[in-house]
Amino acid sequence: MTEDVDRNRRHFLAVATAVTGGAGIAMAAIPFLSSLKPSARAQAQGAPVKVAVGSLEPGEMIRIVWRGKLVFVLRRSEAMLGRLQKSVGFLRDPNSEVVEQQPDYAANEFRSVKPEFLVIQAACTHLGCIPLTEFDVGPADDWFGGFYCPCHGSRFDLAGRVYKGVPAPTNLVVPPYRYLQNDVVLVGVDSTGAA
Repeated sequence: MTEDVDRNRRHFLAVATAVTGGAGIAMAAIPFLSSLKPSARAQAQGAPVKVAVGSLEPGEMIRIVWRGKLVFVLRRSEAMLGRLQKSVGFLRDPNSEVVEQQPDYAANEFRSVKPEFLVIQAACTHLGCIPLTEFDVGPADDWFGGFYCPCHGSRFDLAGRVYKGVPAPTNLVVPPYRYLQNDVVLVGVDSTGAA
């Protein structure tokens, strides 16, 4: 009978120790697993950005930051849109055939959902420099306005398409975006929900 009591006591102590140890491991694992989640700051940096574009005047541009990258949102005037066709013969990829450079809905001559608004990452595809805006027609016969990278001389038209003979190999990147309303753009998520 004492053997039964000792055996029951040992079994109880073994189970109690295992349960206590398991609970301790679980309590220690919670902070460790929580530390693997991205911080609120990191989550906010990757979050989509709402941009009100209704108050932009034709020819006006705003700059926003999405995922730590500068993004230009340009409202093109009718004159700017008319100049896009003039630059085609001077461009390396006028038809936006490098698919990684823009979502499918922006693979057109305007590289945008609505021709009037251009949403584009402001990083030269050569070395990542931020291009300057040169929207006026220039003194050169082949410059119809667009973006110019002063570091190494890369040039892009008003749709972010790269000129031939410059260091930049591809067009400026169009980030995923969609319209929440007629005058509000959400940069970072397209119509299918992809980021």
